[in-house]
Formats: sequence, structure tokens, C-alpha cells
Amino acid sequence: MSEPVSALNGSSFQGLVTLRDSGPVGMITLRADLAAAPVVQALDKAMGLSLPQQRRITANADGTRSVAWMSPDELLLILPYVQVQNALAAIEAALAGVHHLAEDVSDARALITVTGPDARVREVLAKLAPVDLHPDQFQPGDIRRTRLAQVAGAFWMAEAGQAHVICFRSVAQYVFDLLRSAADPAAAVEYFG
Repeated sequence: MSEPVSALNGSSFQGLVTLRDSGPVGMITLRADLAAAPVVQALDKAMGLSLPQQRRITANADGTRSVAWMSPDELLLILPYVQVQNALAAIEAALAGVHHLAEDVSDARALITVTGPDARVREVLAKLAPVDLHPDQFQPGDIRRTRLAQVAGAFWMAEAGQAHVICFRSVAQYVFDLLRSAADPAAAVEYFG
């Protein structure tokens, strides 16, 4: 069996912030009635995490597993690539007989980590997305599903000074190049002091 390769093949960039391809990351889309008790139990069994609130992401203590609220009936489970099949099996077992969809989307997505001074991370993201990124409005644990220039994407703040950007694999290079342009000190425009 071949080794997984990320869409960006380890790309990185250092400018106003640091951009880094997160490599192969496991991702599962789960669509179901999020208020149903079996769904909550399945999350606990498969991920060891609880259901996030609207527009939030929950993570375990070491940040290796996360559950992101994507819409009223959709979650994105993020975990180590090698653990996806076991997590899917646990979800399927826990939701047997319950209307749901659980799919491995790991190879269809790309994840880019943006780190640096908090104001700079927000500045770079603000150049690409119509989201209020003021610290009072967008805090660690918040996630937004939005547009990144011309493509769909999402991002969340893991902590002050660190954001994660997710997009479709097919547009990963485009999104990385957008972020690189936004992080280029030669093209910098101050958005946040």
C-alpha cells in the first residue's frame, strides 16, 4: 500500500506569518441529526469528544483530535490519518439503524497551519475572507465556513496566533498561494494594530 501524500507536499512559507502544509490529516464528514443521543454517544465513542456548539470546534487536550461544527446537520471530525478507519467503524457501529452519513474525506481536503503574532494571523485571514476577525468576535475555538477569495473553505483559531485553514485538495495550491500573497511583507497592509 502506498503512503499518503498531501496536496501541498510539505510546502511552507515565512513572511508576516508562517504557513505550513499540515501533511496528510484524517477527516470524516458526519451528517446526521446532531441533537440525537446516538450521535452524541458515537462522537464520544469514536473521538472521545463532545458535540461542539454552533460555529465552534472542540479538541482533545493534545490537539490530535477535533470535532468541528460545519452546519446544523454536519460535523467534520479531524484526527490522525492512520486512525480514520477505526473511527469510521466505531461510528458505524454506534449509529447502526440511525439515519446518517459518515465518509472518509481525508484525501479530498488539505489543511494549512498559519502561525505568528495573533494580529498578523488575523490580518492574513482578513485579506481573504469576509469574516469579522476582531478578537472580540473571533476567538480560539471559533470556526467559520466561508469563502477564501474565489473558493470555499473554512478556518478556525486553535489558540491566539495559530489558525488552521481547510480547503478542497483540488484548490489547495491556489489557497496556499493566496495565503502566501497575503503574508508577503512587501504587500502588507495593516488591518489590526
